[in-house]
Amino acid sequence: MTPDDSQTPDATTLWHGRFESGPAQALLTYTVSLPFDRRLAPYDIEGSRAHVRGLVRVDLLTAADGDAILVALDEVEAEIAADTFVWMPSDEDIHTAVERRVTELAGPAGGRLHTGRSRNDQVATDLRLFTKAQLQTTAGLLVDLIDVLHERAVQAEGAYLPGYTHLQRAQPVLLSHHLLAHAWTFARDVRRIIAAHTAADVSPLGAGALAGSTLPLDPDGVAEDLGFASRFENSLDVVSDRDFVADALYSLTMIAIHLSRIGEEFVLWSSEEFAFVTVDDGYATGSSMMPQKKNPDIAELARGKAGRIIGNLTGLLATLKGLPLAYNRDLQEDKEPLFDAFDQVHAGLVAVGGMIETAVFRTDNMERAADESAAGATDIADYLVRSGMPFRDAHAVVAAVVRQSLAEDRSLASVVSETDGLGAEAAALLAAGAGIKLRTSPGASGPDPVAVQIERHAAAVADLKLAVRQLGSTSHD
Repeated sequence: MTPDDSQTPDATTLWHGRFESGPAQALLTYTVSLPFDRRLAPYDIEGSRAHVRGLVRVDLLTAADGDAILVALDEVEAEIAADTFVWMPSDEDIHTAVERRVTELAGPAGGRLHTGRSRNDQVATDLRLFTKAQLQTTAGLLVDLIDVLHERAVQAEGAYLPGYTHLQRAQPVLLSHHLLAHAWTFARDVRRIIAAHTAADVSPLGAGALAGSTLPLDPDGVAEDLGFASRFENSLDVVSDRDFVADALYSLTMIAIHLSRIGEEFVLWSSEEFAFVTVDDGYATGSSMMPQKKNPDIAELARGKAGRIIGNLTGLLATLKGLPLAYNRDLQEDKEPLFDAFDQVHAGLVAVGGMIETAVFRTDNMERAADESAAGATDIADYLVRSGMPFRDAHAVVAAVVRQSLAEDRSLASVVSETDGLGAEAAALLAAGAGIKLRTSPGASGPDPVAVQIERHAAAVADLKLAVRQLGSTSHD
């Protein structure tokens, strides 16, 4: 490629005055962010409106020019929403595109839009506004899923299944207890989302490129205008800070991991080997070759997409770890992983919620699996402990009984009933459903503590919903 072929001198950029020739096409191709950051358009326009109003307040912009720019911003917003906005080859990013069109519409007044502002504080503002809005959406979807889990837990009543450790049958648990375990997990996710929202709730406008401005700007007023809780304290810090992106991505990653865990269970439970759940036809797929198949694709994708979102987080952290202060172009790489994580988690929360809400739990198979196993062995050891035997001795006695039942291919109950120191009273603890009723400690999986847990969970969810409503941000999506 010759120098003449690589140059596009007619391309107008926000920084073209410094250069004798236009940017090479290769540079434009490699550095352009408009294909993905145009998603920030509503936030860029919202931030520009607040910036203009701030400039008018401090007499850096006349009221007439301010009105002209605001009218132009309204027109740009309408064009983008109607998909009639004409994107130009020189539009490197959404900021360039908006300012270029505002200048076309408002004339010389449009050239004053960028007064006292850099793309560095501008993009940080856009991204924080976007992140706040998206986090509120995430929190709302989480609460919806928690509601589904809570309702299914209430519906489960006394149904029980084997609890598992190491994917081996361990002790029986109520199905409601199992579902609420997931619900409490997602409640923690809501708290993380709220914390990430707080981290994003700082306005960077007024920081300029890195050192603030010689102009009498009003960053406090602009922050209030945009609904931020506060403005930045250090201009150098705020234009380079992407901790809030990492916080959001970490929170989204944890949600994805928790969705993956439910997905893994539904893959197992819907198999013929477990047969604990039947996925509704609307939330399953078939095979292009095998007509008998019914596949839990939502559950499988919940597992698969978790890896993708973990990659988004680790990719961002790798980008951030070597950057000096302040803004570096590397930070352009913060958006695509964040956008993708929000999109995938939001879709996953809706899909998994629908899958759980419509699923049929095959409680007969669950209870049969719990009753046929040796899951009550610990209850027999506890029986001996209540009679005064040290637990380690009781553990050894019951382990020997279990070993005998396996060697003789006999039920554990029959061996227990014939064992000295145990007998029929101990064997009765192995009756169908008996072990569930024995669990009375706080937070345990017995009917009484689970009834208390359901009440406490309902109260906790009510508190979460109030906290989510108080986030005070509105999504533009």
